[in-house]
Amino acid sequence: MAHVAIENVYKTFPKSRQSDETKDALPDTDPNAAAVLKRINLTIHDGEFMVLVGPSGCGKSTLLRLISGLEEITGGSVWVGDRRVNDLPPKQRDTAMVFQSYALYPHLSVYNNLAFGLRRMGADLEQSLPELGKKPLPVSDSPANQELERLLTESRWWEKPLVSVTRRLPPGLRYVSEAERLIDDRVRAVAKMLQIDGLLSRYPRQLSGGQKQRVALGRAMARNPQVFLMDEPLSNLDAKLRMETRAQIVNLQRQLGITTIYVTHDQIEAMTMGHRIAVMNQGQIQQVATPLDLYNRPANRFVAEFIGSPPMNFIPVQVQAPFLLVHPEFRLSLPSEWDNRLLPYDNREATLGIRPEHLSLALPAPKNIRGQVVHLEALGSETYLTVQTERLTLLAKVPPDAAVRIGDEVWLAIAPEKAHLFDPVTEDSLWHG
Repeated sequence: MAHVAIENVYKTFPKSRQSDETKDALPDTDPNAAAVLKRINLTIHDGEFMVLVGPSGCGKSTLLRLISGLEEITGGSVWVGDRRVNDLPPKQRDTAMVFQSYALYPHLSVYNNLAFGLRRMGADLEQSLPELGKKPLPVSDSPANQELERLLTESRWWEKPLVSVTRRLPPGLRYVSEAERLIDDRVRAVAKMLQIDGLLSRYPRQLSGGQKQRVALGRAMARNPQVFLMDEPLSNLDAKLRMETRAQIVNLQRQLGITTIYVTHDQIEAMTMGHRIAVMNQGQIQQVATPLDLYNRPANRFVAEFIGSPPMNFIPVQVQAPFLLVHPEFRLSLPSEWDNRLLPYDNREATLGIRPEHLSLALPAPKNIRGQVVHLEALGSETYLTVQTERLTLLAKVPPDAAVRIGDEVWLAIAPEKAHLFDPVTEDSLWHG
C-alpha cells in the first residue's frame, strides 16, 4: 500500500469550457483559463480511507481524475508512495478507479470483466517499453502482481492466442497457462469476498444495480492496486442498497488495508465512511478533519452548514465580552472557555450557529426564544419543527412524543455548550481563529 501526497496542485480549463461564474483565474496561469482547483495540498496516509465531499461543481471529481491520470495537471505534484506520478500514464500509476457509471464491458461476462485488467498487465508493460526508453520499467509493489506481470511478459508467443481461442471451449479442452491459473485464482477469491461467485457466467445486462456495483468494485480489487479511487460509486443505487453497499465498502477497505480516496456529495456517506474528510468548495479545501471534529468544530460557516443534516441555524448577534451574546429576542451566556476568544469582538457583530438537535422545547425565559410552529415533520424516531419568530426562522429537532402542533406557541432553549460563532465578514470560526 502507499500514501498519496498532493502538493500545491491546481487545474485550469479554457474559459470556453466554463460558465461565466468561474472566472477566478490564478495570477500565474493563463489569463484565458479559469481555475477549477486552486492550491490543493492534501496528504492521504497509508491505509487511510479519505473522503472528498462538497457540493456539485466544487472540483472533487476533477481532483480524483488528476490523481488517476485521466486529467492533466496544470501545476503542482501528485505522489503515490515515493513516486511522482505527474508524467506517468494511468496504467503505470498502480491505482484502480471505480466510476459512478460502473463502466463494465457489456460484451464480457462477470468473470471476464474481473479478469480483464489482470490480463492487460503484461500488455501494458510491453507497450510501455518504447515510451520509457532506457528508464527502468515501473512494476507494482505487490509481489503477487510482480509475479503475474513476469509470467505475462515472459510467456511464449503462442500461449496468449491459444488461451484466448480456447477460452470458450468446455473446461477439458481449454489451454490454461500458468498466468491464467493465477488470474483465475484471484478472480474467484475476489468474487467470493464480494459474494458474486454465483454470477461469474452472467453478463452486465443480467445484473441488478447493486450487483453491477460489486462487479465494478471487484474489478478494481482484483488488480491489487496501491490506491483505490472511487467517484460517487453509490449514487445510482436506491436508499436501502446504498446503505448496505456503504457498509460493505467500509468493511472491505478495513480488511484489505488499501489506501482509498472516495468522492461523494452526500455528507451522510462522508460522515459514516471516512477516517478523515476533506470538505471542498469552489475548488479549494475548506477543512480536513475526522468526522466528529468537522461536526463539533467546523473551521468556517460553509463547513458548519454543509456537515450535519438538517443544516445548522444561523443567527446574527451582538457580542458583549467576555461571554454574553445579545439578540433582540434573547440573551445567551456562553461557557467560560469562550472568554478570551470573544474579547476581540466586544461590541461587534458575530454570527451564532446552532444545530437543530441543540435546540429544545423550554419554558419562557430571557435566554430562550419565543416563536410559532409553522411546519412539522414527524418521522417516527424524531420530529422537526420549523419555528417562526419576529425576526428568525429556526429548525428544531424535538422528541417524537412532544405534544406540539402547527400553530402552537413554543419557547426554544439554546444549548450554550454547543454554540458556534463565526465572523460575519470572513465567515471563519471564532473558535479556530
